[in-house]
Amino acid sequence: MLGLGIIGWIIIGGLAGWIASKFMKTDAQQGIVLNIVVGVIGGLLGGFLLKLLGVDVEGGGLWFSFFTCLGGAVILLFLVKLVTGRRA
Repeated sequence: MLGLGIIGWIIIGGLAGWIASKFMKTDAQQGIVLNIVVGVIGGLLGGFLLKLLGVDVEGGGLWFSFFTCLGGAVILLFLVKLVTGRRA
């Protein structure tokens, strides 16, 4: 795991959550705090899914962590839209 600390994960999660919300067209419904939460939870989800597929997530580096958060955030937003029935 990267030694970024809590501030680093907030920054990476915020960026990943914001880009994912732009991609999924939910940015108008979210603020900065929700973008950070979506990005951090997306990182946990993405890391979990990659571990299930046998990918070494521990030694991935900064860019790998960012794209893991981004992918997980997109999946999370897709699932939320699927459950709530919201359409773009």
